[in-house]
Amino acid sequence: MAGLWQSLVGMISEGIEFFGQLTGNYGWGIILLTVMVRMVLVPLTMSQNRATLKMRQLNPELERLKAKYKDDSQKLNEETIKLWKEHGVNPAAGCLPMLVQMPVIIAIFQALRAFEFAADAGFMWLPNLAQPDPLFILPVLAAISTYAQTKMTTGDAESAGGSQAIMMYAMPLFIGYISMQFPAGLALYWTVTNIFGVGQQYVVNGLIRADSDDREQEGESG
Repeated sequence: MAGLWQSLVGMISEGIEFFGQLTGNYGWGIILLTVMVRMVLVPLTMSQNRATLKMRQLNPELERLKAKYKDDSQKLNEETIKLWKEHGVNPAAGCLPMLVQMPVIIAIFQALRAFEFAADAGFMWLPNLAQPDPLFILPVLAAISTYAQTKMTTGDAESAGGSQAIMMYAMPLFIGYISMQFPAGLALYWTVTNIFGVGQQYVVNGLIRADSDDREQEGESG
């Protein structure tokens, strides 16, 4: 298992080197590699995003069921499962894709953190991708893009549950903080993957809205 993990990290390191040489700059190489990895993971992340968004849309209905059957847990479970089936929601669909993606995400993190950049590792305002951003621009962008992606997934903090509201604000701060400590190449990866995720979530939101409109039209015609 350890050998397989090292192979994955090694492949990602080789990818950084390859795309860095291909584009003539490690910064553009990281961006290109990040986009390609996210493209490969699109089927999984789309499934996860759709499931998460549908679950969030059903929160008001679930809260009503909890209030109605607060003294009957068996009936509550039955009605909850019925609600999920009516709307084509599978709670497990939001977890499995993330479990599949996590090894890849962690491997990229580890590869970038330990990557040995060549002498010329500058990018835009960054003197060295192997060092933290001295101007803190990337940490700020990483935090903002993390917040944007989290908000698009979980909704407004006022309508989110307690843990979701905490996650909405705590995660961007955490990402911004660690981006100040680790190599700028890692912060660049995180910012690009978040921006990609925001665009993907925008597409998912549109698909969900279209699906909801179709269901409403079918209900009216029926």
